[in-house]
Amino acid sequence: MRVFVKDPAALVDYEVEWGDWLAANETLTSSSWSVEPVEAGGLAVAMQSGIASARRASVSGGVRGHLYRLTNHITTSAGRTDERSLVIRIAER
Repeated sequence: MRVFVKDPAALVDYEVEWGDWLAANETLTSSSWSVEPVEAGGLAVAMQSGIASARRASVSGGVRGHLYRLTNHITTSAGRTDERSLVIRIAER
């Protein structure tokens, strides 16, 4: 799994593209983001958005030297559910 590096002071967008996974005529009907671990000063989802089959989270914060898992949870028009995760390491840049 690829590890993304983020500065603790930066606001950075991360995106998951679901198009290749969706069946013909299937759409995303809901999307949410979660961060693990939850801790004081930790990585936080500041904003979320989506266009067509892509879902984006703008994240802020994080404790220098810590690793976080940012996960996008989705439901489709066919009632299917899935999730995709990114690993983010916090470091001065």
